[in-house]
Amino acid sequence: MSIPFSVGRILDLATKGEADDIRLFGLTLNQFFAGLAAILTLGAMANFGRVVLLRIVGERVVARLRSQLYRRTYVQDAEFFDANRVGDLISRLSSDTVIVGKSVTQNLSDGLRALFSGGAGFAIMIWTSPQLTGLLLLMFPPVAIGAFFYGRAIRNISRAIQKNLGTLTKIAEERLGNIKTSQAFVGEVQEIGRYNKQIREIFALGKKESLTAATFFASTGWAGNMTILAMLVVGGSFVRSGSMSLGELTSFMMYTAFAGSSLFGLSGFYSELMKGVGAASRLFELQDRRPGIHQTVGVPVKSAQGPIRFQGVSFAYPTRPAVKIFNGLSFEIPSGSNVCVVGPSGGGKSTVASLLLRFYNPMAGSITINGVDVSKMNAKSLRRRIGMVSQEPVLFSGTIADNIAYGKPMASRMEIISAARRANCNFISDLPDGLETQVGARGSQLSGGQKQRIAIARALLKDPDILILDEATSALDAESETLVNEALAGLLRGHNTTISIAHRLSTIKRSDQIIVLNTEGRVAEIGSYAKLAADTESAFSRLMEWQMSGGDVPEKRSSESGANITEAEELEQDLAREELALDEGQETDETPSRSVDGAKAP
Repeated sequence: MSIPFSVGRILDLATKGEADDIRLFGLTLNQFFAGLAAILTLGAMANFGRVVLLRIVGERVVARLRSQLYRRTYVQDAEFFDANRVGDLISRLSSDTVIVGKSVTQNLSDGLRALFSGGAGFAIMIWTSPQLTGLLLLMFPPVAIGAFFYGRAIRNISRAIQKNLGTLTKIAEERLGNIKTSQAFVGEVQEIGRYNKQIREIFALGKKESLTAATFFASTGWAGNMTILAMLVVGGSFVRSGSMSLGELTSFMMYTAFAGSSLFGLSGFYSELMKGVGAASRLFELQDRRPGIHQTVGVPVKSAQGPIRFQGVSFAYPTRPAVKIFNGLSFEIPSGSNVCVVGPSGGGKSTVASLLLRFYNPMAGSITINGVDVSKMNAKSLRRRIGMVSQEPVLFSGTIADNIAYGKPMASRMEIISAARRANCNFISDLPDGLETQVGARGSQLSGGQKQRIAIARALLKDPDILILDEATSALDAESETLVNEALAGLLRGHNTTISIAHRLSTIKRSDQIIVLNTEGRVAEIGSYAKLAADTESAFSRLMEWQMSGGDVPEKRSSESGANITEAEELEQDLAREELALDEGQETDETPSRSVDGAKAP
């Protein structure tokens, strides 16, 4: 800030004929320039430290933001993930945090520096020439008003851009994650078109932001240049009249340049700050949201053994409140029993598992385990006592051992091997790296049957009190189903309570009890397989008949003797054919037992 003043003093002394003995602040010119060079060097070093410090602080702010937001996201309830797509959440964790981190570090520093430089410059300008400073201040009101509206517009546009970037990430994440399905249906063109359409929307918003910024900066720049021109005219008249020296005018104009650059710096700072505010509002929505089900709040669950009772349960998913799934659902599952839940598609079979795992709370009624209401239990400790094997097994990137030990990270190597053997994971011994084989994203390196058996091993290692099998074999071929059923037999022989959600007869027949749901969200009937199958008019028999006919009501067929067979006889014949197919699959698929660590068993 001393350079303009020094230049003005040098000009004044030179124009007065005192160039032979010019002294500034009691120093000769050489001494002054040497001191000024030292000050500028220190300033450069300080600027270096400032940039390095701000970059480090900025990265730390972004890292902490991402860590806190990821933690907040991971503890949200199922309702939150039903309403928010993964791609949008990824966008918030990535691009939004970078914008906010930049706003509160680098932009804040630049804004403070511009504010300090501008304030100091204006103070010296007032001391140099109050009249010219007053002329300069005339441009402040329109610039301030324009900056206010510009900042508000930029904030709204920035928020819209970030929202659309989240949608773009969502589209890419969903489509690339299911690329084989898209290619199988020759959907490349429409998916590329969908992605490009979103890009065009973002481009339109970016163009709108550019036009808004160009209008603001061009208008303020023009106003600033006109003001400088006016000051030159007025300042020149002051110099001619002798009320102001040439050096003072030069210093004043240089300070005006400092103040002008500071003013434009503040405008840029305000613009970036509003972008940060737009991005921060999306982050605060995530940070401030409190889950409806707190995973660590409630009564700790040391054991989930005991009878399970659904009493008058009514439920609808929060994202579809008008669609009632259950309406007064009531049934009881005895402790240690093997129960199968069947029903029509959309009848709420999988919802039973979701409510039992306390992903949701029922709207009415109660769910109890050994007399204790599930809604009052600590969700995290409850889930530790429940094992889950789903229709589409979910594996994470990592090794087979990591995935088996996912529910019990501190499991020993022998425990992992034992669980893999019990789950019939003999294929592991044929893999070059054995348990250390990388499964790929979502288990892409393994077949469906292999992934399912690893999921069973994961449940076995957990040794749960309650085991939920959600259509665990419905998507498998006969060979894989036979191997998986053999692995499931180890689970079913345990002390746990098993709840199977299935439509395969092989799964249904081995159940102690069958709970049949109807389309009205209630229990249609409960009983053993023998009892329900014997009654041709039972809801279970009609459901099995409907499923075996592929969804069509079968017509009565004639036997070889020409007599019409009954629906019950037809059902029995279908059951016999399925049992025969399973028996043949077991005979042809017998293989020598291998150990999962690579050696053949003796």
